[in-house]
Amino acid sequence: MILLDTHTLIWLTEGHPQLGDRARQLADEALADDDLGISAITFWETAMLHQRGRIQLVRPVEAWRRTLVDQGLHEVPLTGEVCIAAATLHDFHADPADRFITATALLYGATLVTADDRILVWSGALQRHDARH
Repeated sequence: MILLDTHTLIWLTEGHPQLGDRARQLADEALADDDLGISAITFWETAMLHQRGRIQLVRPVEAWRRTLVDQGLHEVPLTGEVCIAAATLHDFHADPADRFITATALLYGATLVTADDRILVWSGALQRHDARH
C-alpha cells in the first residue's frame, strides 16, 4: 500500500509542482492497483487547514473527499490500535496528525509518501518516500 501524507494528497489533487515525478508515479500505480490510501485524519487536517485559510481547494472539502473516495482512494480509519501506536512512537515529534498518519503506515505495512523532513529523518522502521522526488 502507498499511504499519502496530507500535503502529498493535496499536491497530487491540486497539481502542485512540488510533487515529484516518482511520487506521482507511485500514487498513480497504487491507485490503478487499488492500493492507494490515506489516513482518515488527513481529511480532518485538510478541513482545518482550509478553515484557517492556510490552503485553498477548488471544491469544498466534503465534495473533494467524496470525489477522492469515489475514484478509489482508500480512507484508512483511525482504530484504537492506530491511536495507541501513534501515542507510543519512539523519538517522534509531537504533531498529532503526523503521529496518526505514521502509525497507520507502520501498522498497515505501507510506504508513506511525504515531504515532511521530520518524518523522513525519523529513525523508526517506517517505509517512506520523499514526495518531492
